[in-house]
Amino acid sequence: MLEKSDMKNERFSSYYKAQHIIPEEEWDQFMEALKRPLPTTFRIAGSREIAHALNDAIKKTYVPLLSDVVFEGDVVPPPSRIPWYPEDLAWQFNVSKKVLRKQQEFKKFHSFLVHETEVGNISRQEAVSMLPPLFLDVQPHHKVVDMCAAPGSKTAQLLEALHAQDTATATSIPPGLLIANDSDSKRAHLLIHQSARLPSPAFMVTNLDASIFPVLRLPATTADPRRGVKKSPNQLLFDRILCDVPCSGDGTLRKNIGIWKRWQPMDGNGLHSLQTRILQRAMRMLEPDGRIVYSTCSLNPVENEAVIAAALNSNTDFQLVDVSAQLPELVRRPGISSWAPTVNRTINTTFKTWDAYNDTLTDEQRTDSKMSETHWPPTNADSLQLHHCMRIYPHLQDTGGFFVAVLERKPRQSSGASVAVKRDAEEAEIPVPEAKKVKLDLGGLPEPQPSASFPPTPMSEDENSRLLALDTVETDTQTVADTKKTTFKGKPKLSDPSFKEMPYTFLEPDDPTLLSCIDQLNLTTSFPSSNVLVRNPEGDAVRSFYLTNDLVKAVVLNNDYTRMRLMTSGTKVITKQEAGRGLEAQFRVLGEGLPVVLPYIDPSVILDAEFATLKTLLMTYYPLCTSFSGPFRSVIENRSAGSHIVRFSAGQSNDSTLSHDLLLPLWKSNVSVTLMIDKKAKSALSLRLFGEDITTAARDGGKRAPQTSQLPQNTGDIVPDEGADNGDEEIPEDEGDIDEAEQ
Repeated sequence: MLEKSDMKNERFSSYYKAQHIIPEEEWDQFMEALKRPLPTTFRIAGSREIAHALNDAIKKTYVPLLSDVVFEGDVVPPPSRIPWYPEDLAWQFNVSKKVLRKQQEFKKFHSFLVHETEVGNISRQEAVSMLPPLFLDVQPHHKVVDMCAAPGSKTAQLLEALHAQDTATATSIPPGLLIANDSDSKRAHLLIHQSARLPSPAFMVTNLDASIFPVLRLPATTADPRRGVKKSPNQLLFDRILCDVPCSGDGTLRKNIGIWKRWQPMDGNGLHSLQTRILQRAMRMLEPDGRIVYSTCSLNPVENEAVIAAALNSNTDFQLVDVSAQLPELVRRPGISSWAPTVNRTINTTFKTWDAYNDTLTDEQRTDSKMSETHWPPTNADSLQLHHCMRIYPHLQDTGGFFVAVLERKPRQSSGASVAVKRDAEEAEIPVPEAKKVKLDLGGLPEPQPSASFPPTPMSEDENSRLLALDTVETDTQTVADTKKTTFKGKPKLSDPSFKEMPYTFLEPDDPTLLSCIDQLNLTTSFPSSNVLVRNPEGDAVRSFYLTNDLVKAVVLNNDYTRMRLMTSGTKVITKQEAGRGLEAQFRVLGEGLPVVLPYIDPSVILDAEFATLKTLLMTYYPLCTSFSGPFRSVIENRSAGSHIVRFSAGQSNDSTLSHDLLLPLWKSNVSVTLMIDKKAKSALSLRLFGEDITTAARDGGKRAPQTSQLPQNTGDIVPDEGADNGDEEIPEDEGDIDEAEQ
């Protein structure tokens, strides 16, 4: 643990004083704030109805409970809302780990936060990290791409905005889509795990170098007729693009205190080219009336205003947007138009222009230098309106350091916009990155923020121009009419044989296995059966069914999934349970898939039950049907073995309150039933309803559920796979703490 007295770095102080990012009279406040631990911050996630119900629990239960806490003679402040976050759905509290683990009331609150975080109802996220999605202003019909998405906290916000029309019990199928991209395959898999907390048929994950993100195609029939601009008929352009780019991360000093020892200015210098290319790529992928948000958790103008200036000067169709009227309670400072890059680790900021520095170099030094003309302020810096950028400093509202800029195309007076967009689309056809990448020299920095690894070493301007000038790639795409199982089997020149993910195959609506599934689960005729896909080499309906919306399906069918390095598409909703002893296979709705499938389940087959039944299901892994009382016992005994949905209606009982209907998946064997949600979800539900964890897992100290062979009197039953309550692969256990927020 670094002592406060050791939190100093002369290079850091010298460099930022030379940039004049902080008024001299605020410098000491700024430095003192950097040395204090960050408050714990979180936001309420999920659908609006669930979020407000959970928020009410915090306001009415936990805030009063924690308002008069005294620990070791000191008054401990209760949680307080983050003033600028919409609808009061974000909170912070500033207490030590010792208080959280030893003070009884805060210990209970901490347990509540941990469990709700594990099931996705709460996002443990640094306050400033919540800003970029808010300024992006995503609507359900938007086509959105998060260029550098891992670890996924901002992606989750974007998904929630896309699903703004969800209810407490059912997930909508928005017409838009969200592509979450990350250049590191392991962190891309993390995005898939994180997204399971908000299942979406409109979600895709790709594993690409954001700076050379490839052109994606759509069939001409899906071109958006609302646009006033004629565009390439099969070019996918995006309405909203988030560029939360890899950066040196010195705005996170309050939580990553090791940066105090390691910080040196060449980290930012080395990242400038990559950051610029990512933003330039986003500009070429944007719809004419779209919006880009660029952000970093760095204080360095070379990674911030210098990148914005370079991008604006390379594409004069764009401008910065003044968003100073949005989030009025957010205290921010304007971007700067003058800065002094250092050319080495010794904080040599004496060169006021690129030409002055370049004249001192030999030809060999010019070849090896990481510095370029765009590191310096351009001569037209004032006209670029860089003051519309936003700088967030730790001493203003007790946060981390952050930078945000919002860009849009300039309004056009003529039809020239269509020409410009078409030109951008044609220029942007570029190849997929190589599987092996040369990592950028970080000068000792352990990990970039926020992405985990970098794309290849920055290219020269000539190399970049050559890539952008490549001809359009023609692909041999099969359509739905071409084959019984609809999958992409084209052989484009730029396909990537090193990509080992399973293919994506859409089933025909009359597929016998799919029809059997629809019949068993009592799905209505409105179920979008033409948008069901499977993932296995043969394209057979073997085990799990995924559901997508129309737009995601169009993207999958019109692009080589290896070229776009597609990691997942849509959301897993149904799985097949193979039966033994000559019995017919059974299907079941997955716990995370239920909100998506629920609108298509025949309402007459949904079971109704009371609170006592829910309590029994939480307390016992496999309660016998005969152990229930009241109407539920007779109803469940008369149902066939297999997957069922049970509804617990909103209302009050002796020891709990439900603010909205609760619908959960059940599995009925011959003589017993089990609640088909994972143990973390059970614990969170128990804490929310009953104020304590009454689940079997809690009583058993987290031991696994009984093996299938231990089930009482279940000979011949079809029982879900042991240890797969939610139908997913096993995932690593969380450490049960929320002390590390996602930046």
